[in-house]
Amino acid sequence: QLQLAESGGGSVQPGGSLSLSCAASGFALDRYAIGWFRQAPGKEREWILCIRPSGRASTYADSVKGRFTISRDNAKNTVYLQMNSLKPEDTAVYYCAAALNFCTGDFDSWGQGTQVTVSL
Repeated sequence: QLQLAESGGGSVQPGGSLSLSCAASGFALDRYAIGWFRQAPGKEREWILCIRPSGRASTYADSVKGRFTISRDNAKNTVYLQMNSLKPEDTAVYYCAAALNFCTGDFDSWGQGTQVTVSL
């Protein structure tokens, strides 16, 4: 069974940074594209970034361009989301999800989410 677990969330002041991790268990991550999504209260889930098995990354949310970076370490079966210059509007529950091979595939496996709160 494919399992993903996010960690690293927390509270930070505007302008601060956080690094989230998405650890996979029960399968080898190297065949999967991993996407990071977020959902703020009262809003729809937003797809923000994705990284392919090759390591090539794509950004899908203009609001995070230049501030968020996705990376992966297949040896550690982990994908990372580095978030810099955080803004209050980045407050959300952040999820990672896995799709076989491609970012255009179906994200069938999801983590439980980790809360990120950006406030003074």
